[in-house]
Amino acid sequence: MIVDSLSLCYRNELILAPMVRVGTLPMRLLALDYGADIVSCEELIDLKMLQCKRVVNEVLNTVDFVAPDDRVVFRTCEREQRRVVFQMGTSDEARALAVAKRVENDVAGIDVNMGCPKEYSTKGGMGAALLSDPDKVEKVNPHTLVKGTRRPVTCKICILPSMEDTLSLVKRIERTGIAAITVHGRKREERPQHPVSSEAIKAIAETLSIPVITNGGSHDHIHEYVDIEDFRQATAASSVMVARGAMWNPSIFLKEGLRLLEEVMQKYIQYAVKYDDHYTNTKYCLSQGRLLHAAQSSREICEAFGLGTFYEDTTRELDARQAELLARTPEEPGEPAEDTSGVIQMAVKFDRSHIHPQITPKMCLLEWCRREKLAQPVYETVQRPLDRLFCSVVTVADQKYQSTLWAKSKKLAEQAAAIVCLQSQGLPEGRLGEESPSLHKRKREAPGQDPGESRTQEAAVPGELCKKPFVALGSGEESPLEG
Repeated sequence: MIVDSLSLCYRNELILAPMVRVGTLPMRLLALDYGADIVSCEELIDLKMLQCKRVVNEVLNTVDFVAPDDRVVFRTCEREQRRVVFQMGTSDEARALAVAKRVENDVAGIDVNMGCPKEYSTKGGMGAALLSDPDKVEKVNPHTLVKGTRRPVTCKICILPSMEDTLSLVKRIERTGIAAITVHGRKREERPQHPVSSEAIKAIAETLSIPVITNGGSHDHIHEYVDIEDFRQATAASSVMVARGAMWNPSIFLKEGLRLLEEVMQKYIQYAVKYDDHYTNTKYCLSQGRLLHAAQSSREICEAFGLGTFYEDTTRELDARQAELLARTPEEPGEPAEDTSGVIQMAVKFDRSHIHPQITPKMCLLEWCRREKLAQPVYETVQRPLDRLFCSVVTVADQKYQSTLWAKSKKLAEQAAAIVCLQSQGLPEGRLGEESPSLHKRKREAPGQDPGESRTQEAAVPGELCKKPFVALGSGEESPLEG
C-alpha cells in the first residue's frame, strides 16, 4: 500500500461516526470545529458512487460527486481533506476498489461498513451480512483495498454471537494489513437499548496489535466530553468513535464542555446554507419546533432561527461569485449562439415562500391552457456545464417564454418559465393573496415531486420528515442509521 502525507494513524483520536443523513458536510465541519480529530461521511453504496461524476464546484469551493439525476451524493472541501473518512457499503471487491480509486484524492481514509444491521444494507449482502462469510470479508475489504488504494483502509464491524468467532475474524482481518478496525460493541440483532459489551471490545483490543476504535457507548456511557476517555479506558481501545452523543450535540467533542443547543444549531444552519445543503435534510437533522417544521426553504429555516440577514448576505455572496466565474469563462469555440428571437424573456425566479401552498405557476398555466382549449405547455430545459444550473423555455400557443435567471434545478427553471408566461398574459401565478378558486382543491405536492403535475397519492404533511430526528440536538428518542 502506498501511503502519503494524508495518512491517518487512528490512535488517540476522537471520531465522528458515519450516520445516514447526518454525516453530510455541515455536520462533519461542525464536529471538526468542536474538536473531533476524524470525521466520517454517511455510508454510500458502491453502485451509486460508480454512477457519479466528480465535479469541482468553484462557487462553493467544494468537490462534488454528482449522480446522473444531478443529486449531489458526496460533497467535501479542503477544510476536511486530511480528516474525512469515506465509508462505503459494498459486497463486491472490484466495485469497492473502483470507488476507492475514484475518491482517494479527496479523502484521508477509506472504510467499509461491515456492522450495519439495517435491511437497506444487509439485503444487498453488505453491512453486517458480510460477517456471516469470513472469506468474503477478507477478500472484499482488506485484501483488495489495502493493496489497491493510496489511503489507509479500515472496516467497522459488530460482534459475532460467539466471542471465539469474533476474535478469529478480527485476527484474520488484521493479517491483511488493515490500518485499524472499529468495533461496535453489540451483536447484529441488538439495538441501542441493549447494553454495549465493553468486555468484548476490550478482548479484541488486547488481542490485536493494530488500533481498535471503540463504538456504541453513547446510550450507556458517553454523555459529555469526560465520558469519552472513560469509555476508551473501559474498552482498552486506541480511539473512540461517537455516534448518537454527537448527533444530540456535536460539541460533545469540546474539552470545555457542551455548548448551548441554540448556538450549535445556528452554527449548523450556517454551514448548511454556505454549502447548499438541501433544506429538507437540514430540517431532518435539526427537528426542533413548529417554525422549523413549517419551513419550506433554507431562507425560512434561517428566519426561524434569527439568521435571515446571514442567509441574504451568504446567498448574495454566492450569486456574485457565480456571476464572476461565468463572466471570466470563455465561450466554447464553434458553439452556436442561442437564438432567442421570438422568445419573451423576463428576469424572474420561482420562490416557494411567495406562492400559495396548494398552487404553483405550472399548475396555474396548465389550468389556463385547459380553459382556453390550448395544447398543454411544453417545457424544454437545458443545463449549463460550468455551474450545473438550469434554464427552461415553455411553449404555449406557439409562443416561447423564458426566464433569464438560471435556477438550481430543472423543476425551479420550469416554474420560472411558467411565471414569465403568466405575467406576460396578465394571469395569476399562484402568489399569496391571489384568488384562483379552481385550483384550491388540488393537493400540495409531496417532497421531491414536480409541482404542476397531477397527483394520485396523498401529499406529505408538513414536518413528516422530522419525525425521526438525527442531529435532533437534545432529542434522544430515536437512534441514527449508523454505518
